[in-house]
Amino acid sequence: MAAKQPPPLMKKHSQTDLVSRLKTRKILGVGGEDDDGEVHRSKISQVLGNEIKFAVREPLGLRVWQLVSAVMFSGVAIMALAFPDQLYDAIFDEESVSSKTPIRLYGGALLSISLIMWNALYTAEKVIIRWSLLTEACYFAVQFLVTTASLVESSRIATGAVLLLVSRALFILISIYYYYQVGRRPKKV
Repeated sequence: MAAKQPPPLMKKHSQTDLVSRLKTRKILGVGGEDDDGEVHRSKISQVLGNEIKFAVREPLGLRVWQLVSAVMFSGVAIMALAFPDQLYDAIFDEESVSSKTPIRLYGGALLSISLIMWNALYTAEKVIIRWSLLTEACYFAVQFLVTTASLVESSRIATGAVLLLVSRALFILISIYYYYQVGRRPKKV
């Protein structure tokens, strides 16, 4: 008994057939505008959401502030790691410090924060930018409180420490301003 051979497979050319592709896209519900006026190129982008929708509308000067912060954190970190005596002397007007280890640990922590600042500078994700600004504001607030407590304990007012306090208060305000500006919802036009 001879076995029947199946007919040769016919290849469907639906991918090259424009009408068939348009019908498929219409059935899937992609390619047309949705309620927000967005055109989805695939069902996946329609379900997961469009990345462009989450793009940050950056406030004026945000990237400059991020660059200044990253450079400032890196500079102070390197100075604390390499020249702890000079950093302590510049802030508290005292010649020597009993141990260099705490200042070098401070430099290591600052270097870690500076890495966060550098990475936030090169991202467009709103959440990462906001977290880096919040980290920065918290750091400046803690530094402001610690420096104030140190000045109250020593009952001496050093010019460098007062300048540090004023600059930290200004940096807190700038960081919080950008934090809220990045978090604001854009106005619908």
